[in-house]
Amino acid sequence: MHWQTSRFLLDLSQPRVMGIVNLTPDSFSDGGRLQAERQAALHMEQLLCEGADVLDLGAESSRPGAPRVSAELEWQRLEPALRLALGFGVPVSVDTCKPEVMERALALGADAINDIQALQAPGALELMARYPQAGFCLMHMRGEPAQMQQLTQYGEVGPEVCDWLSRRLQACLQAGLRAEQFLLDPGFGFAKSAAQNFELQQHLGLHPLPRPWLAGWSRKSSLGWVTGAALSDRLPASLAAALAAVEAGARMLRVHDVAATTQALRIWQALHSHG
Repeated sequence: MHWQTSRFLLDLSQPRVMGIVNLTPDSFSDGGRLQAERQAALHMEQLLCEGADVLDLGAESSRPGAPRVSAELEWQRLEPALRLALGFGVPVSVDTCKPEVMERALALGADAINDIQALQAPGALELMARYPQAGFCLMHMRGEPAQMQQLTQYGEVGPEVCDWLSRRLQACLQAGLRAEQFLLDPGFGFAKSAAQNFELQQHLGLHPLPRPWLAGWSRKSSLGWVTGAALSDRLPASLAAALAAVEAGARMLRVHDVAATTQALRIWQALHSHG
């Protein structure tokens, strides 16, 4: 079980940790902290010291209600940090849904594109086919972040999300890409109610996706819905959800709190190696 990226073939026989690097002023969790180049460099170095396997750089917020920004502004925010990240010797993914930004990032050397719209933008698939070694993460979402939480009507959320992701993967394969280039993300918190997020993860534990999947539970509002914890107090809930996702089959955890997550994973691995 591997993930092919531009420079690295990542072994997913054990779950991996993707460290979040937010370069936006309006991210739901830590927006604005990392705009300065020096701050971004220190933050990325810290994530790697804490055990991150992948760095995921995003320069446009996808929080519920977030406004869109231009491709030019997104790239201005992204480029300095991306140049730095590519020197750290680990896979670097870029969290964007704009083909213009994808192309610039891949041309600069980015290893993967993490797209909340699953390469649905006009021209995205044709562009990606020109990068036969790059990695991609396809996420399930309905609509745009500004109004996605009004689009939570499902018959059965688990089967519908899995079927949709399987169809998107098939469309990518038909465009000339290869299965090993892809991770799939069910999109916890994106066009889903809190209850639907938990129902979706239960379904994934019983009916695996056709490719390894990424779990993005870190600090999500659904955890606060269950626990009543404020955003700054959701680390225990984030760890519980992350380990539950691994038990359900996730092979990549996209998180803010890398040190705590890697510790929790070590215990999970130790228990399973002696099981």
